[in-house]
Amino acid sequence: MKVLVKVGGTLLEDNHTRRCIAEQLRALREECQVTTVHGGGKQVTKYLENHDTASSFVGGLRVSDNAVIDAVVKVIAGTVNKQFVATLIAADCPAVGLSGIDGALTKAAQLSPELGQVGDPQHSDGRLLNLLVEAGYLPVIACVAVGAAGEIFNVNADRMAVSCAAGWGADTLLFLTDVPGVKDAEGKLIPRLTRESAQELIRTGVAQGGMQAKLESANLALRNGVTDIIIASGRERDVCHRALRDAGVGTRLTRAVSA
Repeated sequence: MKVLVKVGGTLLEDNHTRRCIAEQLRALREECQVTTVHGGGKQVTKYLENHDTASSFVGGLRVSDNAVIDAVVKVIAGTVNKQFVATLIAADCPAVGLSGIDGALTKAAQLSPELGQVGDPQHSDGRLLNLLVEAGYLPVIACVAVGAAGEIFNVNADRMAVSCAAGWGADTLLFLTDVPGVKDAEGKLIPRLTRESAQELIRTGVAQGGMQAKLESANLALRNGVTDIIIASGRERDVCHRALRDAGVGTRLTRAVSA
């Protein structure tokens, strides 16, 4: 069984949470093959503010000029990635830090001219991930991709996770975020969703902003062959183990009709 775990950058800011997730990933590797993708948007924002560099957003995505791309590479593919790798190694989990640029793991094209160097993943090559996993390593992938002409693209971490999960042939995609899962109009956690019911939450405006983007990514993953998607809080105790065993954690999306 192949499991790709996407870890939100907010979770990696906190040393305790980062260590807890690292311990869980180490344990998860004893049961299945594991790869992880991470973000780091808040860390990039702090970096830009500290360097008096302006940034703006369009449709929830950061407009990425050369200065922003420089920050993204330094922070997400650099500091955030290496901190996470070091924490995993300290947890006795042999991790290897990568970005989508390395080995042309993820190729992207410009998403929109108004967003600058924001990329839309076109394809992820699972061969490199298979080589690393089969050799006993845990790939840790930063959400940066490469273009056909050697451009560096800033990629939304959820979309990066979907592309890597599809290219690697993952059975399960687990989104670890800072919320318990998907909630209904009354604020109650929804344990199960189908593609159709997820779209209805978006259409009616119940799912907005970051959760809308996550549901759109989840549906894209289902369309690209990933059979099981879970959205759960990365701060919950033993969340990886419990989520994969369907132990009442988070929200699970499948192609099948909800029970």
